Amino acid sequence: MGGNTSSSVNAESNTTVEKDEDVAVVLVPEIDKLFDRDPYLKLHEDEIRRRYGAFDNLRNEINDSEGGIATFTSAYKSFGIHINQDNSVSCKEWAPGACQLYLYGDFNGWEKKRNPYQKLDFGKWELKIPANPDGTCPIKHGSKLKIVVESEDGSLLGRLSPWATYVVKPPVEEGFTYQQVVWHPPQKYEFQHSRPKRPGSLRIYECHVGIATTEGKVGSYVEFRENVIPRIVKLGYNALQLMAIMEHAYYGSFGYQVTSFYAVSSRYGNPEELKELIDVAHSHGLVVLLDVVHSHASKNVLDGLNQFDGTDSCFFHGGARGEHTLWDSRLFNYSSWEVLRFLLSNLRWYMEEYLFDGFRFDGVTSMLYHSRGIGQGFSGDYNEYFGLNTDTEALCYLTLANHMLHEMYPDVITVAEDVSGMPALCRPVSEGGGGFDYRLGMAIPDKWIQLLKELKDEDWNVGNLVHTLTNRRWMEKTIAYAESHDQALVGDKTVAFWLMDKEMYTHMSVLSDSSPVIDRGIALHKMIRLITHALGGEGYLNFIGNEFGHPEWLDFPRVGNNESYHYARRQWNLVDDELLKYRYLNDFDAAMNHLEEQYGWLQKDPGYVSTKHEGDKVISFDRAGLVFVFNFNPTQSFTDYRVGVPAAGKYRLVLDSDDHKFGGHGRLDHNTNYFSFEEPFGGRPYSTMVYAPCRTSFVLAPMD
Repeated sequence: MGGNTSSSVNAESNTTVEKDEDVAVVLVPEIDKLFDRDPYLKLHEDEIRRRYGAFDNLRNEINDSEGGIATFTSAYKSFGIHINQDNSVSCKEWAPGACQLYLYGDFNGWEKKRNPYQKLDFGKWELKIPANPDGTCPIKHGSKLKIVVESEDGSLLGRLSPWATYVVKPPVEEGFTYQQVVWHPPQKYEFQHSRPKRPGSLRIYECHVGIATTEGKVGSYVEFRENVIPRIVKLGYNALQLMAIMEHAYYGSFGYQVTSFYAVSSRYGNPEELKELIDVAHSHGLVVLLDVVHSHASKNVLDGLNQFDGTDSCFFHGGARGEHTLWDSRLFNYSSWEVLRFLLSNLRWYMEEYLFDGFRFDGVTSMLYHSRGIGQGFSGDYNEYFGLNTDTEALCYLTLANHMLHEMYPDVITVAEDVSGMPALCRPVSEGGGGFDYRLGMAIPDKWIQLLKELKDEDWNVGNLVHTLTNRRWMEKTIAYAESHDQALVGDKTVAFWLMDKEMYTHMSVLSDSSPVIDRGIALHKMIRLITHALGGEGYLNFIGNEFGHPEWLDFPRVGNNESYHYARRQWNLVDDELLKYRYLNDFDAAMNHLEEQYGWLQKDPGYVSTKHEGDKVISFDRAGLVFVFNFNPTQSFTDYRVGVPAAGKYRLVLDSDDHKFGGHGRLDHNTNYFSFEEPFGGRPYSTMVYAPCRTSFVLAPMD
């Protein structure tokens, strides 16, 4: 979508038309579809329509006042510091609480007041610096600069532009405050590959560039591009989710205390190197998602957004509403026109400048509720979602963001990190929904950790496990995962380490003595991931390294660990060593993903569970025509075990967690044909008989 946009309202149909010089988009409210799908929402119809009306009014106001959403969300083209084609410099900022702004840096000998901004309306400031007499630019690529904010009491406050596109950590002798550096290279990276088409099945590999190296250091964009992307492709993932990309002064924050929203982290390299990383990912058919943090911001003042104009508010709510007590961070004021401009343009910036394919929105639950979700449990009672606790301003921002992204980029993917289960959050905006494509199934990893920490294998409640894996809203897509970065952080452990702990140090060699702990761990690791993948959602996510059972936990360099990188890296050497058993888990993960690519269960209806036998600890279900069988029993194997199948015919084994090549015991005969019987079972019209070894999962596919 480009050019000038305006809007008009058709009085007869009450539909809103967005007009663009190239395209016309008609948004027709279809809220009744929500009530047809879920009649219980009808009780909250007034509130749902009120929220949609708030979004629609805001959208129309933007169209009327700003020339359309496309123009409004392109503010990165004018705000900040820009070197023009004629080598002059244009600068623009929003600082409503400031008495005066100045620009200083290498270009003017660091004289604070030599280059003052001119005050405009609505708290905006502008500065234009002509080209040098010889036609060169007065501000050079790679030079440093700062903004001086003069407050009401006459204080001169050093600040970085909120729109800075490149900031760096200073040399030790210059302190710890990040410095703004002009990024205007003579040769910018030119993308060679277009964005891949949006995949029908989303298999996400969640990554952190900094820890993606075996060495005890911060990894780089270049190393990730060369060494990690080939691994991801080989494993069968089709989406790359990059976290900790938006600049954050504190490395240990895992990227969730953002200080510069338009700058990609310089600790991994420069912007052009990130562009090449994304381009190479696209060349392999990988879509690339950015873990975007618009739920809060770092409290840093000197190199963050906090108190940019010398006041407590500016980008944030003033007072208690502007602070997150649990995260010790600042909360955006989503009712502010300029905050909306800043955040929406931030999304456009990453889509346009870096060609990201979508976003995982962090901290959505905190945004949705005035309580920030702190100390609040969500029982599923709809009154919890449609009462006064919901922050309508934040919800309106998220809805507007999704509307803008999906209208301008039809193949965009947006994911909500929401634990509350807000109804309709992942339905189209036209239905009164939040517009997200997916939400994270955050209860699933919590269930696995609970089972591994608190219960013996024989005490697992398979009915409760199935409930957790299938408890999601109809036609609102969920991304399932057994563990993400959250479960690996210090204070917790990876699933593999919960299963095998210290035995991983001594018995992961194929040459070592057999260990019942390792045998159990390898078996359950595969089963946990397969049932999560196949039953838990419409998308799947894995955190870097966990596919091969990465041991221990994550811990970034800090004073408490003597600034060690030992736990802030990925030990690829473990999976690359043919004499270690990690490769079994890695190979199973790849086989699982490639099987999904072949049959596409993630894009099919949810699995139909025909068996969940508490005594036997057996679960079976079918999805996408495949039959999945899981025997979680620690000791009992079952012969001639009847399971339901969806169609008559002959079935064959297509995936077996007990296969020798996956570190199993090879108890299943891969040459066996499984014939259906005209005997209904478990709610399915047909059934078959299988051998289900203990702690084994396998998949049957119909034969042509």
